[in-house]
Amino acid sequence: MSEAAPIRVLIVDDDALVRAGLTLMLKGAPDLLVVGAVADGGEVEAAVGEHSPDVVLMDIRMAGVDGIDATGRLRSRRGAPEVIILTTFDADEHVFRALRAGASGFLLKDTPPEGIVEAVKRVANGEPTLSPSVTRRLIAHLVPEEESRRQADARRLLGTLSEREREVALAVGQGKPNAVIARELHMSVGTVKGYISRILTKAGLDNRVQLALVVHDASGR
Repeated sequence: MSEAAPIRVLIVDDDALVRAGLTLMLKGAPDLLVVGAVADGGEVEAAVGEHSPDVVLMDIRMAGVDGIDATGRLRSRRGAPEVIILTTFDADEHVFRALRAGASGFLLKDTPPEGIVEAVKRVANGEPTLSPSVTRRLIAHLVPEEESRRQADARRLLGTLSEREREVALAVGQGKPNAVIARELHMSVGTVKGYISRILTKAGLDNRVQLALVVHDASGR
């Protein structure tokens, strides 16, 4: 039986030391393969076309095209890789925008090496990587009027779902993995995946991270 192919990773950061450090660290994981590293968001699409990564580790603040714009451009493409945003605490408000642009999660740059490796594996497997503590900080930055508008839009969107679809959506919003949702709602994991796929299509969303944000917005918390 052949071994599973390694997860292909592209690193995007304008700091040469960060690029080198991440490359060295990820090369130590036997099931990850660093296929490239670029210094600016404007180089991402070409690098993705050349290297076909599964996951992109994307810095936010870069001198040319920043990580938010680069994420939006990349995720609008068919068959785009997953994106994990790299950030620091003083950029929290930007991370929230990046998640809405289609990123599957974010990491703080001081995350331990094993945490970064695990995050890449989870995202490559379709599971988002979000930090609840930083998410709470992001919410604190929101403008009240914008929050109210988003809440109304989110509730209207959830109102288009069937009762069963809403149950699945709420479970996704609580950060539960597919296996847990299947067990709690008495359905198979395949059925859960089918519901999530239909919900994303119906709601015009790109991934389950965006669905979780919609559920959070609708709750008004």
